[in-house]
Amino acid sequence: MFLLELLGNSILYAIGVYLLFNCCYLLFFSLAGHKKIKPLQVTVKKNRRICVLIPAYRENEVVLETSRAAMNHQYNGEFDVYVIADGLLPETVSKLKSFGVNVIEVFFEKSTKGKALSTALDQIPANKYDIAAILDVDNIMGSDFLQEVNNAFGAGYRVVQAHRTAKNMDSSFAFLDACNEEINNHIYRKGHFAVGMSSALIGSGMAFGFSYLKDLLKGIGETVGEDKELDFRIVKDQERICYLDKVYVYDEKIENAKVFTQQRTRWIAAQVEFLKKYAGEGVVQLVKHGNFEFFNKVVQAFLVPRVLLIGILGLFFLSSFLLPVGPSPLFWGIQLVMLSAALFIALPARFYKSKQLVQALVQLPYALFCMVKALFQIKKAKTSFLSTPHKVKSVSAEVNV
Repeated sequence: MFLLELLGNSILYAIGVYLLFNCCYLLFFSLAGHKKIKPLQVTVKKNRRICVLIPAYRENEVVLETSRAAMNHQYNGEFDVYVIADGLLPETVSKLKSFGVNVIEVFFEKSTKGKALSTALDQIPANKYDIAAILDVDNIMGSDFLQEVNNAFGAGYRVVQAHRTAKNMDSSFAFLDACNEEINNHIYRKGHFAVGMSSALIGSGMAFGFSYLKDLLKGIGETVGEDKELDFRIVKDQERICYLDKVYVYDEKIENAKVFTQQRTRWIAAQVEFLKKYAGEGVVQLVKHGNFEFFNKVVQAFLVPRVLLIGILGLFFLSSFLLPVGPSPLFWGIQLVMLSAALFIALPARFYKSKQLVQALVQLPYALFCMVKALFQIKKAKTSFLSTPHKVKSVSAEVNV
């Protein structure tokens, strides 16, 4: 009996310490996100040549809206728009060309965004552009996006991440997804950049030195998380990723549980993939090379997804009233308070003014169920390209920030 109690205590306290680390990490960077970021010091003032890359996988309607908006973007320098057409209809390709969009058609047995980008860059002359900006097929650039990206390169950066934000919040699930994205922006981008670390990439609304991106994409393979792979490769080079908090790219948010589950399946699969791939190297990079940034990326892969973390802590809190072993309810309750504080501190004030916030919070239990379901589907992400379907949506006035 004593041995069973000892084993139970050891397991539960070990889990408790791990979850406490999750809460401390999130709370620290949530608070750090309120630290003022110093303005960019632009030292080289010129308008660089930019290519805007839009990978499009079977999205015939949305890509027309996105590419038309991209072509109308205002930038003081030269820029061109490229759609990387994977499975687009011939008539869509014709319409894109009529807009003045450059179209690069790609064909893969198994499609991935990383392979599409790599193939496209191989077809564009290396000396034609200074910067490559990447948008998702549903993204709309904010009015000053390219100009501010250019300024960041003038300040010496080779990788830039803009503030991706919702262009639609027309359902409670879309509002919840928008909240989640803003919390991610605050903790993993603004919070890290404010304390002198690299922002995390988010997959779109980002820009790279053209030749540098070409090098980064070499051997990208069939990973389901090309942005995370780029993250690791960049910090291994000890390049700092700039975050432009006031420069926006508008992104369509998930409207229903089915698409939410599909998207989270891909994200969790990517997290597991990179934890396995880089866990050992993270320790080597820290101890041998002093590369804390690389180690930090491994730590991020080690964290529990936040919606799951809420559910797990809630479960342990309730079960602690019944179990004769393990930490007390106070221990789990403090962690729930810490996690709640981290999330509420990270959420922008404008979301608290919306009546949809309560409706979105009601969706949390269902979102938790979807996350659990996604855990059991991660093998699917390895065998098929789980692209997120999109609809044609304009940028809502209520989300302009």
